[in-house]
Amino acid sequence: MKTRLSEPAKLLLMLSLFLFSFYLPVDWLPFRNPVYEAFALLKWYAREHVLLCLVPAFFIAGAISVFVSQAAVLKYFGGRANKWLAYGVASVSGSVLAVCSCTVLPLFSGIYRRGAGLGPATAFLYSGPAINVLAIIMTARILGWRLGLARAVGAVLFSVVIGLLMHLIFLKEEQHRHQAGDLFTGDETERRSLRQETLYFAALVGILVFANWSKPPAAGLGPWAVVFQLKWFITGLLGLALLAMLKAWFAKEELTGWIQAAWTFAKQIFPLLLAGVLVSGLLLGRPGHEGLIPSRFVAALVGGNSFFANLFASIVAAFMYFATLTEVPILQGLIGSGMGQGPALALLLAGPALSLPSMLVLRSVLGTKKTVVYVLLVIGLSTLAGMLFGALAG
Repeated sequence: MKTRLSEPAKLLLMLSLFLFSFYLPVDWLPFRNPVYEAFALLKWYAREHVLLCLVPAFFIAGAISVFVSQAAVLKYFGGRANKWLAYGVASVSGSVLAVCSCTVLPLFSGIYRRGAGLGPATAFLYSGPAINVLAIIMTARILGWRLGLARAVGAVLFSVVIGLLMHLIFLKEEQHRHQAGDLFTGDETERRSLRQETLYFAALVGILVFANWSKPPAAGLGPWAVVFQLKWFITGLLGLALLAMLKAWFAKEELTGWIQAAWTFAKQIFPLLLAGVLVSGLLLGRPGHEGLIPSRFVAALVGGNSFFANLFASIVAAFMYFATLTEVPILQGLIGSGMGQGPALALLLAGPALSLPSMLVLRSVLGTKKTVVYVLLVIGLSTLAGMLFGALAG
């Protein structure tokens, strides 16, 4: 007879995995590349992305699934919602969130299960990590304004086009999903005003944004640098405000439901992400370090502006894990090694939005078929955009 782990046992196992990854003594290991790189990337991910990125994202996703009215989600992001509003909001969400391809997954899962249509939800899924204001500014300053502008325009357009294509390709399935009620349901009783709900979610999103506020490049970007200096002060104020709101506006059973919902997302997503990061590090290594696939091999195949060069750049970018802002120095090195302008843009459009870890999690939410189509759309559009940009830039 198959035995199931209790919830406390699952929590203990996940904490053990996190602590193992966090304190992994990679420098003591007797082996080196590429196995070393796999564990080194896993340790880096645990230290840099779990506590500040994933944990807040799990709580935001849980809050969406418990406290956001399903009727409101269906009104603004459902199959019958105003398309201009739905895709417009989804396509620019990244400029606010500035999250990586893994952190956006709990948020995507939350709105999708709550009733958002596949089109707006996947537009949000792409735009979350792709439209990062600082990353686009750094791209323009370091790699040239043309590449920065092409990245900004391409990311916004891609989010809308990918969302619309996913909606059209799976139109019948989505109609059946909404008609059959295959949605995450919960308590629809409104216990707080719109102002209170807005302040609550603003505090949650603010904690996620400011706790992960990136250090700007050495030269310029004064306002961004000021916020970076004050990031922990701002995050602390938001945390205190959140605690005050929870005490004043929320019942005990609501908080219990919120924690349970966040735990549900964590159980589904966290183990898959760790496994994906480990495999990604094994295959491609960390930025500046070698995995099973040598970086010189990659650099040699992305020169010029051929269809193959753009396709190869898109595929490698889609499977490699890019933390926020790391794609710019990686590209700087590749361009110095002979990478063409077209493949560079293809990497910028496919890389931040996808990774092997995110694919594994996405499959558990959408299923294999929708995940494969989404990945192919990102790779295909990135390839075409790279070829067009390379032809114009050349």
